[in-house]
Amino acid sequence: MGAGPGAADLLTLRAAKLLAAAEVVVHDALVGTEVMALVGPDVECIDVGKRPGESVKQEAINAILIGLAATGRSVVRLKGGDPFVFGRGGEEAMALAAAGYSCEIVPGISSAIAAPEAAGIPVTHRGISPAFTVVTGHRRNGEAEVDWTSLAKVGGTVVVLMGVSERASIADGLLAGGMDPDTPVAAIRSATAPGQEVSRCRLADLAQMPLRSPAVMVIGAVAGLDVHAFPL
Repeated sequence: MGAGPGAADLLTLRAAKLLAAAEVVVHDALVGTEVMALVGPDVECIDVGKRPGESVKQEAINAILIGLAATGRSVVRLKGGDPFVFGRGGEEAMALAAAGYSCEIVPGISSAIAAPEAAGIPVTHRGISPAFTVVTGHRRNGEAEVDWTSLAKVGGTVVVLMGVSERASIADGLLAGGMDPDTPVAAIRSATAPGQEVSRCRLADLAQMPLRSPAVMVIGAVAGLDVHAFPL
């Protein structure tokens, strides 16, 4: 189940209904506190969030879900944003299927789109950006690195999830690929929550920009927009 970007009223109706009926909730660290407040007091909550320096291995999470499925209880695997957008929901669904258990997939509003929107940034905009690319800034050991140099040539908007700690190398790669150093960048933290923070800079300054993880980074001409600032 996708919990959306943070605000509880951005849950889908289906998600809210199933969450209210849950007996067990296995949740990530990125699930908003407003959403977790909807979980009943008698519901068993299991925190399997991945945090810097303190992470539950994916294999262990799969084993937890399989073990819970065997109990016959109503189990919700709650993930921030959408479960299939860098949420490893596909891996967990496949693990359950391999163990003989089916599950329902409940989409959520992806933070890749919702965070820029909350900051007044349209990821596509006529005359400015005809497309957008969503990419992860975090790779596991042994996985091929993102080819930022080639991505710089694609054009449009680049939305980076889980990339704060790698922002220097991301900027270097995009600049090496020919992206303009003056390209606007916006970083949105705690999107849709009361404590939402929006920081802006040029691509050339991204490496020195003080940012705390997690944040969604938007790179491209649209990152210089704030539609809230334009009069009707």
